[in-house]
Amino acid sequence: MSKQLAMVLAGSVLGLGALTMASAADQKPEDVVKYRQSVYTIIGWNFKPIGAMVKGEIPFDAAAVARHAQYVEMMGKAAPEGFPKGTGPDVVKNTEAKAEIWTKPAEFKKQMDSFQQEAVKLAEVAKGSDEKAIKAQFGKTAETCKACHDEFRKD
Repeated sequence: MSKQLAMVLAGSVLGLGALTMASAADQKPEDVVKYRQSVYTIIGWNFKPIGAMVKGEIPFDAAAVARHAQYVEMMGKAAPEGFPKGTGPDVVKNTEAKAEIWTKPAEFKKQMDSFQQEAVKLAEVAKGSDEKAIKAQFGKTAETCKACHDEFRKD
């Protein structure tokens, strides 16, 4: 993905995030779901190449890892805004989010906080270009994704 395209995507998502924060009550639940799906699309878009490098499926490129990790960190910070009340599967059918996000908000927040912390560490470690350290931190970050998906995302 070109840097310019990534910036446009990130700006669009963050702009919608600011709009969601400013007037969450004014947003249609379907639009909020689109926001959060966009955030996770960008996270996946950037997380997958790091995983491919970590697994040896594609050549390791420290600069690419650092760039992708920055986007994962940024979108990780934007993700929680996509889960206001009234946007769960009881209201919106086009979502993989489980109702437990809203019935267990403290547990969900804990999972989101954990992902954000590990994503920040991944971005920081990636700046150092140490492949072994990146692989270790990628594993920790991926574990937080899996833990949250296991509890709060439909298969």
